[in-house]
Amino acid sequence: MKHRVKTYSIERKQARYGFLFTVPCLLFFAMFSFYPIINAFITSLTNRRAVGRTWDFTGFENYAYLFTKGNGGFSLLNSLRATGVFTLGCFVPMVVIALLLAVLIMQLRKPGHSKFFELSYYIPAVLSSVVAATIWRIMFQPTGLINQLSNTILFTSGKDYHWLTDNGMLVASTIIVYFWKYIGYFTILFITGLASIPPTIYEAAIVDGSNRWHTFWKITLPLLKPTVMLVSIMAMLQCLKTFSTQYMFVQGGTARLPIDVITMNIYFTGIRNGYLGRASAMSIILFFIMLIFTYLQFSAQKGGEDVEY
Repeated sequence: MKHRVKTYSIERKQARYGFLFTVPCLLFFAMFSFYPIINAFITSLTNRRAVGRTWDFTGFENYAYLFTKGNGGFSLLNSLRATGVFTLGCFVPMVVIALLLAVLIMQLRKPGHSKFFELSYYIPAVLSSVVAATIWRIMFQPTGLINQLSNTILFTSGKDYHWLTDNGMLVASTIIVYFWKYIGYFTILFITGLASIPPTIYEAAIVDGSNRWHTFWKITLPLLKPTVMLVSIMAMLQCLKTFSTQYMFVQGGTARLPIDVITMNIYFTGIRNGYLGRASAMSIILFFIMLIFTYLQFSAQKGGEDVEY
């Protein structure tokens, strides 16, 4: 009777050792990502409070409460509306303008100058969100710089544009702060993607008589598709989980209702009011919203044809 001798190829050995090296990272990721999600879902099915050790299993009662009664005027539906308005008002302009700025910087790129612009755009992203929101809240005051600048641009004198008191202007204020802080970060990502495109492709396009507009739509944008997908997903998720700007504005005395995004409602419900079950239910709802929109963006990007060079 012949015994089979087990043989392992080099590729299988490399794959085995590679998997062993990734186990610590997978365990770390599972501990700090998967476990909190599972624990939040379990908590959302209970009436657990911040104070007290006893709690009962209530099923989907928290979800029904959030979609029917809510927390007074600060309901989940209002938070969904506030989050949607903020995301649409910030996400789309941020991605489009970041792309245009990156293309402009690459077009005007000169030794020494480009690094200065890239660093200037990126500085706000390094700044703390709390510090940025505090600075801009001071600038939005009736006697602040933004109000004076608005009077100069619109040729008015001493007019108060109510940046922090009018509901619409308050939402616009939070969008401006978030846009200012993260536009440079996504511009740098687009610059990195543009720098990876071989210059020979543009040289061939020039030889064929292609103008800049045609080159951008037919060459640059298709080859930049992976970077566009990365930036769009990151920007969308960043906008959906916004918290610091709205929280600092409310702490400074502004109205909460127009800018009561989901994350801030979670904070007030779970930390301030102590309803951990309801706060966990809102967290799970936000998680599925982010998951669905991420899947839709992946599907939309996958629908196009891949460009090879």
